[in-house]
Amino acid sequence: MSGRMWISDFKIEEGVILVKKTGARIVPDLALVHSIFTWFCFYFFVQTWRTWRLITGHKRPTMAFFPDKPRPWYFIWSVMHVSGAKLVEDAATADIVMQFDDSTETCNAPPRVKPGARVLNFGCTDISKSRVAEAFEAASGDTLAVDPLTYTGRMVEKAEANAAHDGRVIEGPLDEAVPGKAYQRLIDNEIPGGLVEDLRCCLVGGTPIIVFRKRRPLARRFLNENVEVLLDEPKNCYSQDEIRVIERFAAEIGLDWGGVDVLRDRATGRIYIVDANKTDMGPPVALKLGGKLRATRRMARAFAETFAPKKR
Repeated sequence: MSGRMWISDFKIEEGVILVKKTGARIVPDLALVHSIFTWFCFYFFVQTWRTWRLITGHKRPTMAFFPDKPRPWYFIWSVMHVSGAKLVEDAATADIVMQFDDSTETCNAPPRVKPGARVLNFGCTDISKSRVAEAFEAASGDTLAVDPLTYTGRMVEKAEANAAHDGRVIEGPLDEAVPGKAYQRLIDNEIPGGLVEDLRCCLVGGTPIIVFRKRRPLARRFLNENVEVLLDEPKNCYSQDEIRVIERFAAEIGLDWGGVDVLRDRATGRIYIVDANKTDMGPPVALKLGGKLRATRRMARAFAETFAPKKR
């Protein structure tokens, strides 16, 4: 995936667009056209920032990715350029080297790097739903995973794989579990208006920096089809103890950079981390352009301060 032709990342199969790396399926419809247009508006502004950095010569340390390079629709691409970091091909010469692999499970040993280089996300080798539940329990002491053969009541069945968006609510116990599926408690994250709210938290150095309040109708709770997205700060969404839980989770799963989906249970008020992503796609489509730009600037500032201080 190191080539420059973005179209090589996809293929058409049975009338849908298939993402080769993850197996995610995208329906070509008017909503997709709108999403692409919205993204290109955001991309234009990022390219403007990137060009300004090049003109002014304001370059922070060099950065390389392994084994793949991120396409422009990944959050790290825009954040890297807005922060002023310079992309290089050779990991052995880079000041920062990040594992970039969309696969759910990876086994990428870090490439040869120079002394003092920052090596990111190579400890994050498994973001399956079962591993996420295990890491969350280790970080918080709360249990998310359930045994579908013995659990009585409503639970969630979802694919272990990254970016499937195929969750469904079922009644337990089951006669048998489905291979490749994970089973978790149903977290009631409903808010007024018949909506559910995900608190998508973006991390830099394993620390929450921004939060996207993603809201969608209850009937589409497991789909990535938000009707409203608001940009917020971690301190407004989580208590200090909860922020420490998120940080412990990130350390447990090896996530130096990425995003985690956090749900707040309406009955208990407790948070549950239900998903993690080391190749975060960035500001959601439904977030207004101004919010996208503010989110990118905040993440770029945190990225620069944490990983890419100015060269003297």
